Amino acid sequence: MAGVTGLGGVFHMVKNPAATRQWYKDYLGMDGEYGPMLNWSDEKGEKPYSLISHFSEDSEYLKPSAAKFMINLRVDDLDAYVEQLKDNGLEILGQVDEGYGKFAWILDCDGIKLEFWQQVEAPDS
Repeated sequence: MAGVTGLGGVFHMVKNPAATRQWYKDYLGMDGEYGPMLNWSDEKGEKPYSLISHFSEDSEYLKPSAAKFMINLRVDDLDAYVEQLKDNGLEILGQVDEGYGKFAWILDCDGIKLEFWQQVEAPDS
């Protein structure tokens, strides 16, 4: 049976696509033929996964962004990645360890909230 295997992409409109693409390349190290790309791997024997979460319209979780969506990106070492972001002059909006994963947030150059997530353990299937 065919099925969805992971996050295929997030598509959104911005004022200056070339500048946004350059920002993702410069600050997050993400680039590709068609824009920022993620290459999935399972080198550590982990069970990587992506999900779609739904929030009520009055949720504060996506704030301070005015957008009705947030992009969640997996990282392999959140603490080291946050330090890289800070070294690049980016403001970290928050950082938390929830036990099942570690999270940190920034706003991109267009005000879209990005959530970085380091999976700590795979959920029970």
